[in-house]
Amino acid sequence: MAVLFQINVAANWGSHGRIAEGIGEIVQSHGWDSYIAYGRYANPSKSHLIKVGGFYDQYLHGARSLLFDRHGLGSKGATWRLIQNIDYVQPDIIQLHNIHGYYLNYPELFDYLSNLDVPVVWTLHDAWPFTGHCAFFDSVHCDRWKSGCYNCPQKGTYPPSILMDRSKRNYEQKRKCFTSLRNLTIVPVSNWLNGLLDESFLKDIPRVCIHNGVDMELFCPNDMQASFEPGKKVVLGVNSVWEKRKGLSDFAALRSLLDDQHVIVLVGLSRKQISHLPEGVIGIERTNNIQELSAYYSRANVFVNPTYEDNFPTTNLEALACGTPVITYQTGGSPEAIDTDSGVVVPVGDVQALADSIQQVCQEPKKSETCRKRVEQCFRKEDRYQEYYDLYSSLLKR
Repeated sequence: MAVLFQINVAANWGSHGRIAEGIGEIVQSHGWDSYIAYGRYANPSKSHLIKVGGFYDQYLHGARSLLFDRHGLGSKGATWRLIQNIDYVQPDIIQLHNIHGYYLNYPELFDYLSNLDVPVVWTLHDAWPFTGHCAFFDSVHCDRWKSGCYNCPQKGTYPPSILMDRSKRNYEQKRKCFTSLRNLTIVPVSNWLNGLLDESFLKDIPRVCIHNGVDMELFCPNDMQASFEPGKKVVLGVNSVWEKRKGLSDFAALRSLLDDQHVIVLVGLSRKQISHLPEGVIGIERTNNIQELSAYYSRANVFVNPTYEDNFPTTNLEALACGTPVITYQTGGSPEAIDTDSGVVVPVGDVQALADSIQQVCQEPKKSETCRKRVEQCFRKEDRYQEYYDLYSSLLKR
């Protein structure tokens, strides 16, 4: 029996955690065994779960990162224990996802992997692996990652550093570590990120683009009660964490451009964020209840994703699977989820264009079945994660 060993910051929790879970389910359907090692946040899984580190370890790692810009350079003990688990399991394939998130020491991990005769697949959910600090850089139009980071303009963004700028040393250390494996295959999840890799220090590493997938049985038109001011058009936004780059402030501006027949509903906000919302915007805290989330998507007339920086957001897919059209900014891989029959793409930061598109879609609704057909044809999780199994099988035959 072949064995898959995945490493991610979360297990069956949030978009990346659900992707790891889906990959595990696919390989199990082919008779494999599946393990997922995770840093924090987990829901029940069909794979064997292994916790990496604990609260104290992650707290110290976070402090080192915040003060000295040493993200991914703490958690040595936790990483050594993870390596012992890998040695015990003896996997045939190691699948990496987000190895950042205050729980892993990447030089220790890659030093171990470089001496291991096992294929490694690394799915990139953001740009952190090839920058000296940040996970995204579009909003500041920075291209230092192409030749060598320094004086990082994103020092205050995730993972934030308040004292030091170590971006130059981080860049060189990542380059050395991440190009050290002779058996590494990279998987960008969008055509956009795949294009960026051509200009990064990872450009010579074998790679294959595999888009994210969504469970069309979980995310589907839902009759569960989700009533928001009956009779009004519902404009929905969903995020696991609402930060500046996700366009929260644009929804506040959007509220003033839409008439009273529209209500804006935002899911995933903190209590503090909810308390600062303008009138006419309904805030809901994060939910991990998929049926409840599916009901919000299904009730909406349109899903709006005004993200300024993103790789390939699965919220777009979830909305489409529930029959709801998507409007998004022309940024990152976000537009790749839709076509002209299932959504609208507008220029980055053009809130007036958002408002105009919302009114147009609400007046001339795009068909629910057309939105679901887009997902069925391009983004069914069974099809996309089967691509991972096919990749693993091809690597094992070499």
